[in-house]
Amino acid sequence: MKKSLLYIPLLSMLLLAACSEEEAKPAGMDEQDQSPEVEETSEEVVSDEEQQEIDGKVESDEETDVVDQTPLYELNPKTYSIQPIGDANPEVVLLTIDDAPDKRALDMAKTLKSLDAPAIFFVNGHFIDTDEQKAVLKEIHDMGFVIGNHTKTHANLKTLSEEEQREEIVAVNDIVEEVTGERPIFFRAPFGVNTDFSRALAIEEGMQLMNWSYGYDFEKEYMTKEKIADIMVNTELLRNGSNLLMHDRDWTADALGTIVNGLRDKGYEFVDPKLIKGLEDQEQGE
Repeated sequence: MKKSLLYIPLLSMLLLAACSEEEAKPAGMDEQDQSPEVEETSEEVVSDEEQQEIDGKVESDEETDVVDQTPLYELNPKTYSIQPIGDANPEVVLLTIDDAPDKRALDMAKTLKSLDAPAIFFVNGHFIDTDEQKAVLKEIHDMGFVIGNHTKTHANLKTLSEEEQREEIVAVNDIVEEVTGERPIFFRAPFGVNTDFSRALAIEEGMQLMNWSYGYDFEKEYMTKEKIADIMVNTELLRNGSNLLMHDRDWTADALGTIVNGLRDKGYEFVDPKLIKGLEDQEQGE
């Protein structure tokens, strides 16, 4: 009997100890219940790695964009036609629009954009005086078109002093940069007339001189939609690398879609001006 009485307190102590141990561990918690926390931590680490991969892909895409700007064409300094570099497609023409943005330049830009046809818009300073005109210029630029310099007042440079020529050219570069954030890299003199000074100044400003292969919309005979569309596509002067001169005129704007489609039907593609070798590229290649 005495032994039985001794066992009872001992058994009670053991039971109390067991209950105390169970209370120390939260109900329902065991080793398997810890795994979700571990998995959550693992997912967060993976997310960081994925973000790094995304960031790396963005940087890679940016590098690809730079590579894609490698020059594929160059200007012939005598004829101003476009010549392929290496294996670039030779069956191309360059589209250029002068005297922008006067009346229809934005319409022309929208037409070209809809047809995926790149071009250079050569601007005159007297057409970008007002805020409204500057907004048009910026919209054309933001659509992806290259903006060229066509002087401030479209004066014949041979009739001007060197200081006046400087004002005609540099003032346009300044205003284009103010509006678009970029200075022009192509210069086309009014009437195609340069001077020794204007040539040197264009180079000093980092611009390539550009004239043209052919153009007709300033001639009275071709001042209709039908006439200008026909001659631009069917002239005997059209060949690989032709540098096409057009203007911000009603009849040219109305005919532009027909001109682009007509040239494509003849097998020509349109050179992206951004892929034409510039002065900086030429210096690096020397």
